[in-house]
Amino acid sequence: MNKKFILVGLIAIAAIAIIAGCIGSENKAGEEKQKTIMAFCGSASKPAMEDAAKTFQEKTGIKVELNFGGSGNMLSQMKMSKQGDLYIPGSPDYMVISERDGVVYPETVKKIAYLVPAIDVQKGNPKNIRSLDDLAREGISVGICAPESCCVGLYAVEILEYNNLTGKVKPNIVTHAESCSKTAALVVMDKVDAIIGWRVFSKWTPDDTDVVYLKPDQLPRIAYIPAAISTYTKDRESAQKFIDFLASEDGQEIFAKWEYIATEEEARKYAPKAQIGGEYELPGNWKV
Repeated sequence: MNKKFILVGLIAIAAIAIIAGCIGSENKAGEEKQKTIMAFCGSASKPAMEDAAKTFQEKTGIKVELNFGGSGNMLSQMKMSKQGDLYIPGSPDYMVISERDGVVYPETVKKIAYLVPAIDVQKGNPKNIRSLDDLAREGISVGICAPESCCVGLYAVEILEYNNLTGKVKPNIVTHAESCSKTAALVVMDKVDAIIGWRVFSKWTPDDTDVVYLKPDQLPRIAYIPAAISTYTKDRESAQKFIDFLASEDGQEIFAKWEYIATEEEARKYAPKAQIGGEYELPGNWKV
């Protein structure tokens, strides 16, 4: 009788072990199915991109690991590490460089949203800054993004050069931030009176920031946020799915929620004759 009970007990233990093994195998298989792709992004897209990545993971199960910074710095990190599935800079300037350097597949580039340069000031505009010329006034402190590594900084320089205001405004530029998000924070933290940034910065922090629009003829270019698959990718299929999602109706709704501009037609309301995209070479007098 004891032997019978022992035998039954051994069978039960074996059965439990098999079931546990099966469950463990299923869990392991589930873990293996969890895909992760890596995107290097200019921080001009930060709030909307974080929102989009979260929604994308909920819909597909694919996690998008986001890295943010100045577009030039992000490109340098990709090239040095030879990692990343996606490159999403804050303007086409750096996408042109990434194509030239063989970092992305040119045929995969898609426009995600448009960006219009503007002056962002503290809420209520206490220094009464109404135009680009006001940035040259005595006592006005100005911040821009580092033009050698950040898209919006490059556009700030181009705007000042285009309007022959470099000599007047440059003495008032007291700081160069490292990225778009850090440039936007300069106004929020009362570090400067104004920044030359993107219009959408004022939508990120509407309780702390107001926008002053430039005259249409003062804008030589309008930017857009492009996305492309990196030549370093190890999961091109998942990377393509994320780009397709960003360009889809669902993705565009997320960018619209953060008040990014979806179409060229809408962007041209701010500057009908401005060039869309292209590339601008930083003048020698701005290089550090």
